[in-house]
Amino acid sequence: MEKTTLVSVIISTRNEADVIGKLLASIKKQSFKSNEIIVVDNNSQDKTKAIAKKFTERVFNYGPERSAQRNFGAKKAKGKYLLFLDADMELTRRVIEECIAKIKRVKNTGGVIIPEISVGKYFWEKAKAFERSFYFEEGGLAIEAARFFTKEAFSQTSGYDERVTGKEDWELSESVRKSGLRITRIASPLYHHETIPSLVNFAQKYYYYGLTVHRVLKKQNTSFIGPETIPFLRPVFYKKFHRFFAHPILSIGMFILLSTQLGASGVGFTIGKVKHL
Repeated sequence: MEKTTLVSVIISTRNEADVIGKLLASIKKQSFKSNEIIVVDNNSQDKTKAIAKKFTERVFNYGPERSAQRNFGAKKAKGKYLLFLDADMELTRRVIEECIAKIKRVKNTGGVIIPEISVGKYFWEKAKAFERSFYFEEGGLAIEAARFFTKEAFSQTSGYDERVTGKEDWELSESVRKSGLRITRIASPLYHHETIPSLVNFAQKYYYYGLTVHRVLKKQNTSFIGPETIPFLRPVFYKKFHRFFAHPILSIGMFILLSTQLGASGVGFTIGKVKHL
């Protein structure tokens, strides 16, 4: 890697004291060392900012949503490349190194997908992790979104759509792809430490996300009926159908979560579209 290469790692936070330290430590342990960490916090009431300041001086306060936080962080970034992370993630050692190598090796690449391995302690979190395990070897843009971008690609697509929460990652990846650039994928994963306090909380989150989905579908000229919005239409589940028999309890939990997600986001979608939210 050339010495001038700098990667700006941008993390949006809100009351993330329980997890932010693990993520920041994993960034410091990256095999590629030329990184700057930018934390954009949204009025946390816990020790998130104090913990972040132990790892970086570049801690800001901005809101109201993570799309706005990420765009703000990108404006503060000095790097040639941008990596956007959530506070409940943790990088394996070679993630950044592989992302840069992929962009340099594959011509016309604007964004890179980092495969995710979900980690959870409790049943619903383990069920979510089981779902994500289907995507690990065979992802695709209908399921995954890029997190690592060239700054040029990010800027020419105007960054994250601040009118959207929940599908903003996918929407940006689609905008980069439709601009004529490639979205590629690396092998090294990141860990996503799932937190699902209850099924009600899970439903509330996806209802909220659903409120602005109509904006994404209209902007990207995508049908409401497809694998991007209806998880049961994702071919990977049927290609690996035998796994449901090997893990029957987790399969039931996964089915309940996906049904809840679909129902809650569907209600949100309907209300958002009718009310023009």
